[in-house]
Amino acid sequence: MKKGFASDNNSGIHPAILKAIEDANIGHVVGYGDDQYTQKAIEKFKEKFGGETEVFFVFNGTGANVLGLSSVTQSFNSIICAETAHIQEDECGAPEKFTGCKLLPVNPVNGKLSPESIQHHLKGFDFEHHSQPKVISISQVTEMGTVYQPNEIVALADLAHKNNMFLHMDGARLANAAVALNMDFREFTKNCGVDILSFGGTKNGMMMGEAVLFFNPELIKYTKYIRKQSMQLYSKMRFAGAQFLAYFENDLWKQNAGHSNNMARLLKNELAKIPEIKITQPVEANGVFAIVPPEIIAPLKERFFFYMWNDGMSEVRWMTSFDTTEEEIYEFVNLIKKLLKS
Repeated sequence: MKKGFASDNNSGIHPAILKAIEDANIGHVVGYGDDQYTQKAIEKFKEKFGGETEVFFVFNGTGANVLGLSSVTQSFNSIICAETAHIQEDECGAPEKFTGCKLLPVNPVNGKLSPESIQHHLKGFDFEHHSQPKVISISQVTEMGTVYQPNEIVALADLAHKNNMFLHMDGARLANAAVALNMDFREFTKNCGVDILSFGGTKNGMMMGEAVLFFNPELIKYTKYIRKQSMQLYSKMRFAGAQFLAYFENDLWKQNAGHSNNMARLLKNELAKIPEIKITQPVEANGVFAIVPPEIIAPLKERFFFYMWNDGMSEVRWMTSFDTTEEEIYEFVNLIKKLLKS
């Protein structure tokens, strides 16, 4: 398959992470997390987020979100999220099925929630006829490629805690956000009041495996049982731990995310020179959203595969990855110019 701009999920595994998997593939170790690789990876997370942080590895992002949300909710609760959120649009109803909770979608601005936008859902507390709001869930980076600033996260966390609720962050592209903000992970998560974090690596050079972080140990009373029951417990967990160790070694996560962000910025800058292309969202991480003349979309996809975002508007989403090259950006832009001329 030719490289394209469809998704950072389509990229391969970073060679250092693939090598770490190979190096861990020696002999026998105890399964289900009682191995040196997993335990060292957990310690690495604690170094970055604080010693009281509880870490649970899972297979994928949907599993991370479901485990995090299931751990702090009952079926009579509701979860407030953006209508573009992954848990609302792209997880096949898994959060609702496994938590039993009602999702309350909100129309976001540039992909973001604000205290004002969710205020109308903060009602019915202690009223038995109404689902009980329990979690505000945000994505960092958002599905529109934008990044929450720390003050925006603090405002949502304060609102959640004021109403005896939790703030969950879907961090599938957390590394891209950290690079965009020029901050350590902890500065814009735990320090801003996030309670539960889905920490992603798959979109940034890992093979598979995400982590769910809880910043309050009191929240994990049933988490280990929920993880097993929801089929997210690795047996050969050492290969998850080994990947995260390589991911953090020499800030590989930062190199990968920084490169993908830079490639998106280069793409944006080159597209800005083409009057027929209209960029629709701020380019703050590794995604570019643009309205494209519909007649060039099909031939453009033949060479560089990507997804439509809004067919009615002829809006596309172009994602860059850790292995995107400058040459591919220029080739893509030149093809756009050529197709527009013809």
